[in-house]
Amino acid sequence: MYLGIKEVLTQENYNLLLTFENDEKRIFDMKPYLDVGPVFKELKNIEMFKTARVCFKTIAWANEADIDPEVLYPLSSAIKN
Repeated sequence: MYLGIKEVLTQENYNLLLTFENDEKRIFDMKPYLDVGPVFKELKNIEMFKTARVCFKTIAWANEADIDPEVLYPLSSAIKN
C-alpha cells in the first residue's frame, strides 16, 4: 500500500513540498524529470510548473502531466525538524 498526497506546494528550483496522508512532509526534486518526455519538458515553464495540484491522491499539472505517489514517496527527501 502507498501513501497518497494530501497537499502540494511548488517551491523554487523545481521542488515540490508534499504532504502525504500520514501528515509527513517531504521534498521532491523535479529537475531530473524535466527532460523526460514532452509533457514533463513543458514543466520547465515555471508558470506551468506552478499549476501542480493534488488530483486523486497524486500530483497533476494543467498540461496533463502527472506523477504517482508510489514514485514520489521513495524518491523524495524527508524534512528534518
